[in-house]
Amino acid sequence: MSFINVNGTKLHYRFDGAADLPVLVLSHSLGTDLSMWDLQIPEFTQHFRVLRYDMRGHGASDTTPGPYTIEQLALDVVGLLDGLEIERANFCGISIGGMIGIWLAGHVPDRLMKIALCNTASYKGAAEVFDSRIESVLKGGMDAVVSGSLKTCLSASFHDKAPNEVEKLRRMVLATSPEGYAACCAAIRDMDQRDTVCRISVPSLVIAGSEDLSMPPNVVQLLAEQIPDARYLELAAAHLSNIEAAGPFTAEIVKFMR
Repeated sequence: MSFINVNGTKLHYRFDGAADLPVLVLSHSLGTDLSMWDLQIPEFTQHFRVLRYDMRGHGASDTTPGPYTIEQLALDVVGLLDGLEIERANFCGISIGGMIGIWLAGHVPDRLMKIALCNTASYKGAAEVFDSRIESVLKGGMDAVVSGSLKTCLSASFHDKAPNEVEKLRRMVLATSPEGYAACCAAIRDMDQRDTVCRISVPSLVIAGSEDLSMPPNVVQLLAEQIPDARYLELAAAHLSNIEAAGPFTAEIVKFMR
């Protein structure tokens, strides 16, 4: 396992793929870790040097005191690139990872080549929903949210046909730090990047899931419409489209990034 100190925290990261290929950074969703991208790695590494990391409060990275902000989480990515001496990279983020991508594209476009924003939005609102989730997880641990997370992240039909992937996700959620999860919930709750998306100039692909209840297609499509010249794509999936529609998701990212 590889670690690097960034902005006062120790981040866990992993490289896959040949060192002479262009770098593709992958940023995971709330309550998961870098292994959520496992289904993409065999194909991605044919074209990219893949850099995965656990955001603070998740996986093997440190959990620093919260609440966090999207800016803080995005600056962790900048620090990661700086520390690993990567001048520019492609970026693909899902859910909160996509929110991090919006910040990066709007504030440090010179560090990016192309960006994929998946199952995400520039503004979530509904503060009471996140306040309730924060209270639940801090009182009851990840057991208090794992059932709801699984229902939101993967469709009922996928639960039936891919129980192994569902179980893998369940273990990821349960292994997440409750404090880190709560701190990232606060980052989503407090985020408002509606002014940021309009000035994004980085070539952008925006992906939605047709069955995503957390980030419905109309919300994600609005994000795509606000980004100049962004391409919009809808896949047959719930919130974690990279897992539920792994084949099409992977193929579309490769086609766009190349």
